[in-house]
Amino acid sequence: MKINHLTAAEENFMKLFWKMESFYLKDVMEQHPEPKPHQNTVSTYLKILVEKGYLSTVKEGRIFKYTVLVPLEGYKKFLLKELSHNFFNNSGKEILELLLSEKLISQEDMKGHFDLKIEIKPAKVEEPKFEIAEEILSPKKEKKTKGKEKDKKKKKKKD
Repeated sequence: MKINHLTAAEENFMKLFWKMESFYLKDVMEQHPEPKPHQNTVSTYLKILVEKGYLSTVKEGRIFKYTVLVPLEGYKKFLLKELSHNFFNNSGKEILELLLSEKLISQEDMKGHFDLKIEIKPAKVEEPKFEIAEEILSPKKEKKTKGKEKDKKKKKKKD
C-alpha cells in the first residue's frame, strides 16, 4: 500500500483516529479537543482520509464506522524515509549526527539502546585437528599390513 502525504490538519485528525482505531463520526465529535470543528468539516476530512487510504468505512444502517488502515508506526516510517531522502541524501548517519548535535538523543541513549539490541553469542569453538597423530598412526597401520602380508607369504610357502 502506498502512503500519501497528509496536510497538517489531516495529521491532527489522524492523531485522534490512531488513538481510537475504530470509531463513528459522533465519537470524533465527542473526543475532539476544544475548539471542536463543525460536523461537516469532520465529515469532509473523513472522506478525504478514506480516499487517501488512511481509513476504511463500513456502512452500519444509516451511519458509517471508520477504521484506521495505516498504523501510526507505518506513517512514522514513511515520514522518516521522506525526510532522509529529501534532506539527508538517504543517509541515516547524517540524521543521527544531527540528532546527537541537537541533543535530541544522547550517546548514553544510544549506548543503552545498542546494549539491549546486541545479542552476544558465544564464540564457536572448533575441535582441534590432529593431523600429526594421523600421520604417525598411518605408517604403523602400513607396517601391520606389511607384517600380515609376510605371514601370508610364509604360510603359502609352507603349503
